[in-house]
Amino acid sequence: MKYLCQKIIITVGVVGVGTAVWPVINQMNPDSSVKALASIEVDLSKIKEGQEITVLWRGKPVFIKRRTKEEITNAEKVDLKELKDPQPDNKRVKKSEWLVLVGVCTHLGCVPISGKGDYGGWFCPCHGSHYDSSGRIRKGPAPTNLEVPTYEFVGDSKIKLG
Repeated sequence: MKYLCQKIIITVGVVGVGTAVWPVINQMNPDSSVKALASIEVDLSKIKEGQEITVLWRGKPVFIKRRTKEEITNAEKVDLKELKDPQPDNKRVKKSEWLVLVGVCTHLGCVPISGKGDYGGWFCPCHGSHYDSSGRIRKGPAPTNLEVPTYEFVGDSKIKLG
């Protein structure tokens, strides 16, 4: 009888602790608005060659650029030895005409400006980092290239971020 009482007390205690702790643990899970932003689809059909759009994904700007043939050629012919964070252009894109980047400078988190700087890509006005047409750091204090987010093509004219 003594052991039965102990087992009942332990069981009730475990259930009680679980009931008390569960709301605290559950509140740490992302809410539905955050889960909804985990992935988004972006229509590319209206973006003309040489044009760039910015979308908001997970609270960050994402640059989506339809590169010109000249931009692609320039990005592909860069000598990797010249780069602070060497990465060939074909490792940064899934289709050469489409470049998808998280638009946050890798130095201190500012948002770079498109079409500015010395390399035809982006320029961060906060501290002077210059990125090329593949989003690679070419000059300035940024330690790494602009991040390429996880994405996939959904048909020819749509991508899914996340």
